[in-house]
Amino acid sequence: MSALTGNTLGDYLRAARSRLEAGDVGLPTGGARRVAGLRREEVAVLAGVSADYYARLEQGRERRPSPQMIGALARALRLDHDATAHLHRVAGLSPGMAADTGREHVDPALLVLLESFPASAAYVLSPSFDVLATNPIATALLAPFAGNQNMVRVLFTDPHSRTVFAEWPQVSRATVHALRLHAGEYPDDPGIRQLVADMTRASSDFRALWEENTVASLARAFKVFVDPDLGRIELVSDLRRPRRARPATPRRYGHARQPERRSAGNPGRPPRRADSTLKAGRSLEAHFERSRMPRA
Repeated sequence: MSALTGNTLGDYLRAARSRLEAGDVGLPTGGARRVAGLRREEVAVLAGVSADYYARLEQGRERRPSPQMIGALARALRLDHDATAHLHRVAGLSPGMAADTGREHVDPALLVLLESFPASAAYVLSPSFDVLATNPIATALLAPFAGNQNMVRVLFTDPHSRTVFAEWPQVSRATVHALRLHAGEYPDDPGIRQLVADMTRASSDFRALWEENTVASLARAFKVFVDPDLGRIELVSDLRRPRRARPATPRRYGHARQPERRSAGNPGRPPRRADSTLKAGRSLEAHFERSRMPRA
């Protein structure tokens, strides 16, 4: 839970500089280094600040950096858009989104939208990756994990996950990085806090990925899903967050296409109907994976 409490800014800065080598930023590469990554003094030079000031930031003794200072550090550390936004949030310069616990159901309009994609797998996730709603095809794809409604718990505790997700290392890493991004966006979300606490204790794989302190949105990705009945299914996901007037209720829309193909393991079983029971919470991500299911 160190990333959600305590010296979050210092932890993130330290992790970010540990991922850079001198050669990555145009500095001399000679000389022995006791630890991997850039030295504090090197980051200070690149950002145009004193070494003492930067050290105080990492140590948590300086907690009010200016936006200009954080921008300079983001450039010095070669952070991308998601990582830069996260750095601003953990520095207290970009307000996090409210937990919004008053909403009990997924927006009905979004449910109608899910059902309007009869040839696509569509599902809605909360910031903590709880599956809030599914359409029939998504229900069929997630059938191997029936009873577990959280995709992070599925990936790291369900014994079937490493078989169903053929590229489990890539999927699990991307999911944890996105979860950490959500933790910065929703710093008071009890679901995220509890999930991180539980998974840190339950899974050494999750703990190692969480401690990387890396953030990234679930951008365009290729997935291979191996269903026990339908066989191998290839998906390309493209998740986007449109600009909205109310930042407290963002949505992400994604599209994934599966090549039309016959699967050796496909018995021609029709997909199951989606469960109409919705869990409490707000929807952060609406995933539409446009895929034509293998034909019998």
